[in-house]
Amino acid sequence: MIYNHSSESMHEVEDKSVHLVVTSPPYPMIAKWDEVFRKWIGKSFTDSWDTFEWQHYQLGKVWQEVKRVLVKGGIACINIGDATRSLEGEFCCYPNFARVTTEMRGLGFTPLVPIIWRKISNRPNAYLGSGMLPPNGYIAQDMEYIGIYRKGNKRSFKPHDLQRYASEFTKEERDLWFRQLWEFPGAHNAKATSAFPKEVPWRLVQMFSCIDETVLDPFSGTGTTSKICEELEREFIGYEVSARVDQIG
Repeated sequence: MIYNHSSESMHEVEDKSVHLVVTSPPYPMIAKWDEVFRKWIGKSFTDSWDTFEWQHYQLGKVWQEVKRVLVKGGIACINIGDATRSLEGEFCCYPNFARVTTEMRGLGFTPLVPIIWRKISNRPNAYLGSGMLPPNGYIAQDMEYIGIYRKGNKRSFKPHDLQRYASEFTKEERDLWFRQLWEFPGAHNAKATSAFPKEVPWRLVQMFSCIDETVLDPFSGTGTTSKICEELEREFIGYEVSARVDQIG
């Protein structure tokens, strides 16, 4: 089920009814999301760090709803990258992942070891600076984070729970998926669609949920998580304000 309105109020979802959240929100301080945040918040911005804080304040309303709807021990997986940008003559890195983690901890979530997703790129040289001369170069940004946050203590199951055992993955999958560094390309045409590749929810849904459980994506976008949940026999709830929701199948 996908609802076509903002996820800062997910009134259709009952308290403690969702087992897993897999999502990638609009990234604060990324230029292509400026208009989205302007319409969402209802104001324009002039100061860069004020903008950063206001945008995360708005995302925080969604994280509060995520806490409400997750079961005890439920997991929220949030894919987000930091932003580099020049505003008011200053080039800097806006630490989105750190800010989200601070927000989630403030809500009472337990931050777990994050996944570092290195997006494989064909770019031969991503260096930003003046040739080979120090000291004014900038580190190339070629990775994002998948923050993993648990609500309370670990979930408990009855011994030999059939649903849990039916959801078992292989040793090879475990050894690959539970490494901190993931390396694979982003989705095709991701700059235009802002979608993450199918591999992201394909892994996360199996790592942190069981068959027939409910997965939520409060920023559904093109519906990647929805499609993966259908393949993996999970129930899905999504929210998306864009007209692209009509394309989800």
